[in-house]
Amino acid sequence: MAGLYRDEGVVLRTVKLGEADRIVTLFLAEHGKVRAVAKGVRRSGSRFGARLEPPTNVAVQCYRGRDLDVVTQVEVIDVLRAVREDYTNLTRAAAILEVVDQLSPDREPNPALHRMLVGALRTLDATPSPVITPAFFWKALSLEGFRPYLEACVRCGEPAEEYPAIDLAEGGVLCAGCGRIGGTRITPEGLALLELLVSGGLHRAMAEPPVPEVIAEVERLGIAALEHHSERRLRSAALL
Repeated sequence: MAGLYRDEGVVLRTVKLGEADRIVTLFLAEHGKVRAVAKGVRRSGSRFGARLEPPTNVAVQCYRGRDLDVVTQVEVIDVLRAVREDYTNLTRAAAILEVVDQLSPDREPNPALHRMLVGALRTLDATPSPVITPAFFWKALSLEGFRPYLEACVRCGEPAEEYPAIDLAEGGVLCAGCGRIGGTRITPEGLALLELLVSGGLHRAMAEPPVPEVIAEVERLGIAALEHHSERRLRSAALL
């Protein structure tokens, strides 16, 4: 049937439409970010109302429309119950979903970001850790071409024994001399964690005893970097 397609993806957010419908924003593996109408899902007898709630990972069948698609079938892949039932994990997931929503133009497939999103949510569900969210922030930035330069001073290009600051606009660390005239302070411990996360060391970071102050520092820097590059405020950051 022309216009009918199947795909897998994560529910990013929902908005009420009329008395019984809902507009669902999905991030799909093959179709990118799609907005679709789920008809009748707010009625008590709806066949798949509860399946179309963030951050559920679903398999959907949709009919492509001019402005909004229409959801015709839904099957749950990952319920993510541990995420849903814990407020802290749910706020972490909400921040991850908002980042994907902000970084993704409509109908532009991004398979790498889709795999990262599904992996992050499954990890958060199976092994909750405060490191997962900042790791996702920095890996998403790296995927978008904004990987922080941590090998030498981003301004003067000289290697140094320590880098006490990072310039989010220029995208890298600053030596002591360049850091005196700008940049955001970063502790040695924060820099070490940032280096570990952008190099793919999430599971190593999760295995180490968490230091809340260091994780919060790297998370705040990630939020600031995302807001700088997207030129949009990350509203869910207030919940973290």
